[in-house]
Amino acid sequence: MTRYLSAMLLLAPLFALGLFPNPLPAAPQEAEQAASADAPQEKPQEKPQEKNAAAADQKPAKAKDPKPAEEKKTVLDPAKYPKLPKVGSANSGQIPGTPWRVHDVYRPRPAVVTPGTVDLSKGQGTTAPSDAIALFDGTDLSAWAHIRGGGEMYRPRWKVENGYMEVVGGTGSLHTIDTFGSCQLHIEWASPAPARSASQGRGNSGIKLFGLYEVQVLDSFDNLTYADGQAGAIYGQFPPEVNAARQPGQWQTYDILFRAPEFADGKLQRPAIVTVLHNGVMIHHARELKGVARAGRSPVYSSHPPAGHIMLQDHGNPVRYRNIWIRPL
Repeated sequence: MTRYLSAMLLLAPLFALGLFPNPLPAAPQEAEQAASADAPQEKPQEKPQEKNAAAADQKPAKAKDPKPAEEKKTVLDPAKYPKLPKVGSANSGQIPGTPWRVHDVYRPRPAVVTPGTVDLSKGQGTTAPSDAIALFDGTDLSAWAHIRGGGEMYRPRWKVENGYMEVVGGTGSLHTIDTFGSCQLHIEWASPAPARSASQGRGNSGIKLFGLYEVQVLDSFDNLTYADGQAGAIYGQFPPEVNAARQPGQWQTYDILFRAPEFADGKLQRPAIVTVLHNGVMIHHARELKGVARAGRSPVYSSHPPAGHIMLQDHGNPVRYRNIWIRPL
């Protein structure tokens, strides 16, 4: 035993230099380190955020956009419609962008709604805001004139009494002396009572902005006519969303918001847009006009100045107007 220990002491430096294998077992920690050094190296696992970043770098191939579906054109078949009284046309010009003809006899009529119970029989109805321009306050026609074809103005011959003006058939339409562009217009009107005639012959007049773009005035209480010609219609283009007409003789209101069209070098740059409330009921909202209505033909635009006269139409019926004011926009 003594000889063995002496030999081990003599060989210890050689073990340290690695010239002879060490017969003693390694310590547990050293054994683990040696085993890990000899074992094949495994790749470190990627963290989830690293995987997501790598996936984001690999962008999928962009799919080709599908071909847009072709628009189906609406073709009207009059045979499918119920028989209607002859209160329109089946052969007039097409209204651009719609399946309807001007005054189309087959165009669906608006649904009837009952307006609110605002009592307009007393006083002057809705009062004007402080920044409005009074066009008619019930006393005189100083803001209005008849205009001949050459642009010459002459004194109006409509009747004024009891706070309203009344159309005198055959004297001609009235125009504002001043001109206006985009505006908010308030106007109150009443069709004759008792009602006479029918369709377009019953309480017919009209309000034309620029003397061109017409909001129809008509007795449309239980009175059948073509859809784009009844009360509140953008004449020859758009029927009102609903029929909000009151009975003949009752005062009614229009509140019109009008954005004038814009032209440059004689070409249309931006069409006219109109919103209309009839007796407090919205019947047109931001409606883009197709142009100027033309007696059974398709509406078109023609270049004009940025401001024009407001016209009240003489259509031969004694329609009454009152409380007219405007706010230029």
